[in-house]
Amino acid sequence: MARNREFDRTAVVRAARQFFWEHGYEDASIAGLEAATGLNRSSIYNAFDSKRGLFDAAVQSYLDEIVRPRLQPLQVPTVAADALADYLRGLADAFARVGSMPAEHGCLLINAAGAPVARDAEVARVIDDYRAELHDAFARGVQAALPTASRARRARLADAVTGQVVAAFALVRISHREAVHSLETAAALLTPDAGD
Repeated sequence: MARNREFDRTAVVRAARQFFWEHGYEDASIAGLEAATGLNRSSIYNAFDSKRGLFDAAVQSYLDEIVRPRLQPLQVPTVAADALADYLRGLADAFARVGSMPAEHGCLLINAAGAPVARDAEVARVIDDYRAELHDAFARGVQAALPTASRARRARLADAVTGQVVAAFALVRISHREAVHSLETAAALLTPDAGD
């Protein structure tokens, strides 16, 4: 007799998100996902079609609940002059908190970018869209911080800040100190120079 699907989908996706974030897609076993979510294999497949379907739900949850709230001050109609510096400082603080998910595991999507799952065209598109979303938010932050800088300089700075943040996400699992240094370097780029 089939049982009704009775579980909190949001809680299951969050538990899976944490498991994928800690282990990566390839190393996240179905048995591990069962233990993390409290669902058995058939319930996972009935609710999400596959391990990959659960991963896709976890990635969407990561974007909606982790990434976008942090980016929100850089995406409002009028961005504060210190919004990008605040973002970088907040991320550096998270990286410096030993034991936090960002400090221990970096970024779910940047990690996925370096894993075999990124060979999937849809996963690659999501990662590319994520990088573009970061870049657009950082460009708005640069514009607010340095409104008198030339358009070309602001474009270079947005590229540089994006690169430093992505590098920090990749480095943090190896060296918290180097990841924080990368973010401090990005923040230092936001100071006006004599050419502005």
